[in-house]
Amino acid sequence: MTTPFDPAASGWEVIAMSEFIDLIGPVWQRESAAGPLYGLLIAEKHRNRNGVVHGGVMATLLDMALGRTASDAQGGRRQATINLDLQFLEPVQVGEFLVAECRVVRPTRSILFMQGHLRVEDRVCAAAQGVWKILGA
Repeated sequence: MTTPFDPAASGWEVIAMSEFIDLIGPVWQRESAAGPLYGLLIAEKHRNRNGVVHGGVMATLLDMALGRTASDAQGGRRQATINLDLQFLEPVQVGEFLVAECRVVRPTRSILFMQGHLRVEDRVCAAAQGVWKILGA
């Protein structure tokens, strides 16, 4: 029998999110050399009828992580998703720890072009590209 992954024991901290994001959470955060990472421990509630994590959970985690990365890149300025394009690459199982890693590809005065992926350990499970509007710009 394998020991369940404990994010706190690996340096992850629970972060406060919106009530909507809390529905899938808790969401965890840890700093890396490339910037913040966001994680979600996959539970039974995240499964679809095929027994793997629902694509909507993956899309929600990526949208949140890309948005927070966009906001952080602009000193905390509020922003909104204009476009989010996802590719689901590998299924994710209950008990796995899903990690989002995101970056700004190109900033302009009023929008940010973003890129990110979800992984379980070294296995990339989803990739995303998107555009975020800097509100008030």
